[in-house]
Amino acid sequence: MKDLYFSFLVGVLFALGVGGQTPEPNRDPNAARLVTSDIDLFWKAYDKADPSNDLVVYRDEYLKKGSPGLKAFDQLRIGSPCNLVDAINAAPRYYAALRGPSLKVAEHEPKIRDSFRKLAELIADPIFPDVYFVIGRMSSAGTLTDKALFIGVDMFGKNGDAPLDELGNWHKAVVGSIDRLPYIVSHELVHYQQKYPRPAGSSLLTRAVGEGSADFIAELISGSHINTHLHKYGDPIEKELWLEFQKEMNGSDVSNWMYQGEKAKERPADLGYYMGYKIVESYYKNSADKKQAIRDILEIKDMNEFFRKSRYAEKFSSQAGN
Repeated sequence: MKDLYFSFLVGVLFALGVGGQTPEPNRDPNAARLVTSDIDLFWKAYDKADPSNDLVVYRDEYLKKGSPGLKAFDQLRIGSPCNLVDAINAAPRYYAALRGPSLKVAEHEPKIRDSFRKLAELIADPIFPDVYFVIGRMSSAGTLTDKALFIGVDMFGKNGDAPLDELGNWHKAVVGSIDRLPYIVSHELVHYQQKYPRPAGSSLLTRAVGEGSADFIAELISGSHINTHLHKYGDPIEKELWLEFQKEMNGSDVSNWMYQGEKAKERPADLGYYMGYKIVESYYKNSADKKQAIRDILEIKDMNEFFRKSRYAEKFSSQAGN
């Protein structure tokens, strides 16, 4: 497994054009590239594809010709032209409706740049990687490597009368409109600044705070975040969710709270993001020095100590009988 992982990582790094070299990190919010060329490339392939040639066309005209960012995203989140074609064929009207909005991604650059500049005001020595906007198989709105951010524009097709009836319940809940693109960029940008690991096997608390803090700081720099639907659901029943979450937060099983997708049946998936946000929000509100609080949130050294200092549990202590 180590050999396979090493080969994969090397492949990603070479795909990004950095094999063996570590360039100086970019600290200028105006210098990061926002790369949209893969969107145009996708629609050129889309117009050439039909059931007799689609696998070859998307492979040769899109995935192979794409930017280094698309090649990395392919390895991380698409996997094969077959996966991409299957997604398009499962929701053909949804993908067709993506064309207009996706071709307007560049119009959101001013707001994205503004968020970058606001982050530079909040923390010392932020890093601003390049951002690649791609169209994938509806498996990821955003992800990153240590070299770049990748935004799946296909997850932002909830525009006007866009057909959503082809989508499952989870996708219907999480796809956003194209004007929410700056919020996912901000979310991934915050992840890029975080200096603590959240590997598989970490506690639910660690992983929830990792995601919730990305939402919280994204909101500070961009005005919103990507999980407003979770807050709409969670705010009226925050106490009940907390009492449930605290029983599981020190364990490594995240299956009731994160990354469930369509497996979440009776309530929204990914409520761990909501709980993490609330804990981070409490830490921030209870900190006298807000800039130091942001640094603390990005550089958590002891998650249990961070949680204690957040004083989030005190919010419900009388109701919970603690």
